Amino acid sequence: MTTQHWLGLGLQASIALTVLGFGMTASWSQATYLFRNPALLLRTVLSMSVVMPVIVAALVHWVDFRFPVAAALVALAVSPVPPIIQRKEIAAGGRMDYVVGLMVAMSVLAIVLVPLSLTILDRVFDAQGVLTIAAIAKIMATTVLLPLALGLVLHQSWPASQRASGAVLTAAGILLAVTALILIVGLWPVVRTFIGNGMICAMAVVAAIGLAVGHFLGGPLEADRTTLAISTASRHPAVALALATSGPRGEIQTELAIILAYLVVATIVCIPYQKWRARHQSPETRSS
Repeated sequence: MTTQHWLGLGLQASIALTVLGFGMTASWSQATYLFRNPALLLRTVLSMSVVMPVIVAALVHWVDFRFPVAAALVALAVSPVPPIIQRKEIAAGGRMDYVVGLMVAMSVLAIVLVPLSLTILDRVFDAQGVLTIAAIAKIMATTVLLPLALGLVLHQSWPASQRASGAVLTAAGILLAVTALILIVGLWPVVRTFIGNGMICAMAVVAAIGLAVGHFLGGPLEADRTTLAISTASRHPAVALALATSGPRGEIQTELAIILAYLVVATIVCIPYQKWRARHQSPETRSS
C-alpha cells in the first residue's frame, strides 16, 4: 500500500474514533430520534438529498468547471453528513437529539439515497458511475454505524465509559488533524493547478448555499435550523471520493485533493455562521 492509502485509512480511522467517542455520550433514544419525527426527517432529506444536489448540479452546468471539480462538487452534494461536525453543531446551539438522530438517519438512508443519486452524476456528466449499494453500505458501516453502535453499547452497559469519551475524541481529533494536514501538504501541487479558475470561490458559494438551504428548511426550532444548515454544507469525504471516482474518468488523487480543499473551505465559511448561531442560542437549546 502507498503512503496515500495509509493516510486515507488514517482519515477514516479518525472519523470512526470520533463517532465512537460521540456515541459514548449518546443514547438509543437520541440515535432513533429522527425516525420518530417524520416531518423533521422529511425536511432533512429534502435539504441534504434533494434541494442541495439540484442546486449544485445546476451550478456546475452554468459554470464551465473542469471535470474533476464539477464531479467532486456534485459528489459532495449527494454525500451524507460527515461524523466530525457534531460537536460544532452542539456548540453552535444544536439539540443533542437532532444532532445524533440526523447523523444516524442520514447514514442509514445513504445506503439507498447515495446510489440513487448516482443517476445525477450520470445525467449531468455521463460519468457511468458503478458504485453499488454494497460499497456505500461498507463505507457507512465502518465509519459511522458500527462505531456508533459500539459507543451506544458502552454507554448503556458501562456508564463510566462516558468519562473516557473526551480522551477518545481528543485522540480522534489529533489523528484527523495530522492525517489531513499531511494529505493537504502532499496534494497541494494538485490543488494548486485548480486555483485561479474560480474553484475556491465556487466551493465557498456551494458551502454558503448549503448553510442557507439548511437554515431555511430546518423548521420552527432555531436549534434545528443551525444543525441542518451546518450538515447541509458539510459532507462525508469518503463517500464523496468513492462517488467522484466511480466512473471511468475518476482520478483518485485529483478528486481527493479537491474534496479536501472543499472541506477546508466549507469549514472556514461555516465559522461566522457557527459564531452567530452560538450567540443566539434559543432557550430550548440552553435547557436541553
